Amino acid sequence: MEHEVFVPVPAERLREVLDDPARVARAVPGLQQDAGAEPVAGRLKIRVGSHSVTYRGALRVSDGEGAYAVEGEAEESRGSGSVRFALRIVLREAEDGCTVVYDGTATADGRINDLPADAVEGAVTRLLNRFAEHLAAAATDAGDEGAQAEAGERAPTEPGLTGQPPAPERPSAFGAAAPPTSPGPVDDEDDEDEDDDIAEAAHARRTMIGRSAEEVDHAPPRGRYAPVPAPQTVSAPAPLRWAAPAAALAVASAIVAVRALRRRR
Repeated sequence: MEHEVFVPVPAERLREVLDDPARVARAVPGLQQDAGAEPVAGRLKIRVGSHSVTYRGALRVSDGEGAYAVEGEAEESRGSGSVRFALRIVLREAEDGCTVVYDGTATADGRINDLPADAVEGAVTRLLNRFAEHLAAAATDAGDEGAQAEAGERAPTEPGLTGQPPAPERPSAFGAAAPPTSPGPVDDEDDEDEDDDIAEAAHARRTMIGRSAEEVDHAPPRGRYAPVPAPQTVSAPAPLRWAAPAAALAVASAIVAVRALRRRR
């Protein structure tokens, strides 16, 4: 198959990435590297339509005459299928970047053969597009790091030559003098109220010393903040309370006695 991808990165920077196997491994989309294995070796999951196939293998990148040769082989991690491919990558200069040209062949057996050919071709095309984009991103990151390193080397090392004005000092509230009090008549009643407040505060501190936090929280306030007691209801004295029933009883007894005397007559 043949495929082309444009990336906005000069070809020289892409060659620097392709010359480094570790950076090539990081550019392969979805590659999970095996610990202690070769730089470009591990597991790779390819999604084809609604199916996914995971391969375990390795690939090698070599620099040829004006092109890079990529060869690899892999086997299915959950099956007996395998795949082999040989890819040729050419970097062609273009305006504001370069064009990555792929040209290669591949043979495969196993589950990949049971899937539609157009779906397989679409999956491979997406894989090559993302690989080119990751190469460009790696080259851009390397260029930014190099520019920062050059800027750091050119920066002045002597103090006072940074080119930035010194930061202004912030005023401190601890060193500021207290504002003068405004002149005015002195009120004797205000002074007395302040003295009463100070006395109440001192009394509260003396009463709180030696008491637990729970007792202090539940202790009723004192002084001017003490609760006002509820007014008490005035009840009649005991002699007056019993006078009315006694008088009624005497009147009733008199009436009964008068009626009894009348009957006898």
